[in-house]
Amino acid sequence: MGAIRMLVAPIRSVVSFPLFQLAAVVVVILLLEGAAEFTLLGQIYKALDRIVDYSVRTVSTLFNIKSFTRAWLATSFWIGYVYLAGLVILALLRLVVRLALDVAGRWNLFWLRDAIARERGIAAYRAWEPLESIRPDDIPQAKWEETFAWPANNRPPYPPLWQRLARAVLGYVVVFLAAAGAVQYFTPFPILTWLGDLAKVLAKAI
Repeated sequence: MGAIRMLVAPIRSVVSFPLFQLAAVVVVILLLEGAAEFTLLGQIYKALDRIVDYSVRTVSTLFNIKSFTRAWLATSFWIGYVYLAGLVILALLRLVVRLALDVAGRWNLFWLRDAIARERGIAAYRAWEPLESIRPDDIPQAKWEETFAWPANNRPPYPPLWQRLARAVLGYVVVFLAAAGAVQYFTPFPILTWLGDLAKVLAKAI
């Protein structure tokens, strides 16, 4: 596993480079555009084209945009939607790989249990070290871990996923609205008014 990580590390560094990701997104868009209409890629392009067109028309109802701005908006929406779809696909692939490694480790498929356990054990120890470094001497290690790391009932010591997602989304919304309010107050750009108009248009469309 360690040798595989060493071999994959240069590839991961290149893939994580923003310019490479932008080039990959443009290549994907060109491949979708060049596909035949009745193929799967052609149908995907057709669906994305409708979404982009609807997004541009929605923005044009809020702002007075001309041909140059419209072209940039269409390009930006294309790149944004394809990039978002790529992130979702990568997240699903990462989940599938994680589940496959769990199955391989549990059933010792291809005799990978020891290698997987060793890698995850190292990661767990590295994550545990900062917690252990602040443990007072008068508190036993088992009690300390039970309180903050691995409860006796085997339940994670953090809120469920939906609560964490809700808090994160709420935090981003509050920060975004605060920034938009500051921009509207200190600049001539009525961001909050534009957002209100956009919300009305979306509400009518729904």
